[in-house]
Amino acid sequence: MNQQHAIVIGAGIVGLSLTRALHNKGWKVTVIERHPQAQGASVRNFGMIWPIGQSQGSSFKRALRSRQIWLEMSEKAGFWAEKTGSLHLAYSDLELQVVKEYVEALQNQKSAHHLTVQETISKSPATVINGLKGALWSEDEVIVDPREAIVKTAQHLERLEGVSFVWSRLISRIKGNTVYSGQRSWSADKIFVCSGADFETLYPDLFESFPITKCKVQMMRLVQQPLNWRIGPPLCAGLSFIHYKGFEVAPSLQKLKDVYMEQHKELLELGIHVMVAQNGMGELTVGDSHDYGLNLSPFDAMHTNKLILNVLKSFAQFKDWNMGSTWHGIYPKMTNGATEFIFQVDNMVTIVNGLGGAGMTLSFGLGEEVVENI
Repeated sequence: MNQQHAIVIGAGIVGLSLTRALHNKGWKVTVIERHPQAQGASVRNFGMIWPIGQSQGSSFKRALRSRQIWLEMSEKAGFWAEKTGSLHLAYSDLELQVVKEYVEALQNQKSAHHLTVQETISKSPATVINGLKGALWSEDEVIVDPREAIVKTAQHLERLEGVSFVWSRLISRIKGNTVYSGQRSWSADKIFVCSGADFETLYPDLFESFPITKCKVQMMRLVQQPLNWRIGPPLCAGLSFIHYKGFEVAPSLQKLKDVYMEQHKELLELGIHVMVAQNGMGELTVGDSHDYGLNLSPFDAMHTNKLILNVLKSFAQFKDWNMGSTWHGIYPKMTNGATEFIFQVDNMVTIVNGLGGAGMTLSFGLGEEVVENI
């Protein structure tokens, strides 16, 4: 029996995840990427593998499977990954109530614990003590540096027998089992379109008919901290409680949203919730804001970055606040609450898209599920 051949369009995290899963099932895989290396949302994020943000059930299980694969890939591909866990800090009685309700609702299901002030400080020397009420501690979260991890994962996959990459080629047309880039073409048994925020290039009419949009996030990176100083786990402010679906199990969450709308209306209008994570080199990745739509500005708003930093300074303290870089990323997002968009165009072509801001957290697990269902 001849070996089956798949084409994967896009070398971001979704495309790499499908490539890995296909190879493990014995497929020959050709990955075609429009840039010399991945440049989209897959390299423009925190590098957080974030099970705590996922709702209990299939999404959480997928996140845990992805976490396991990330740790395996770190060993195989040779990139830094750290089992950091996470800290969500509470500076009001209501935030602390949400923490306690979350822990109670998910006891024996998630590794969630309510920490006292002293326990929180012992986890992270970067925590602002003034006004601190306590924190939510979770053991499941892992941090990678996406700029390193995505590149080295692709390099690792490219070394595998039966996997090849074609770089700097934009696929502009698909007909039957063949994809086209200018005068060049490639054919296969199955085609997977994993083009991220560039979803309109190949199927504009199709995507116009589905509940999918784009989200622009503004982010920053502070310079390497001196003397190998580490912040410990990623730190999150209370605004993160209302951003992630995983916290919807807390009965007091709606009341917290109402308070934030009254006290921090501008932050909510800009979709700001503030987090910070440290990479292996000691640099601090900070963000982010969320602007949704199909006509997103190519320009970053300095006012938005200032608001993010102001919130950050209310709960985190660092040795060096100098800025290393700023940027924005754009990712596809479902508007109907779905965690992904998987669509069978025909018996040859499958679109895998729309993971929102959870691509790093969910993609490896999703890739396996998609391949199992072929």
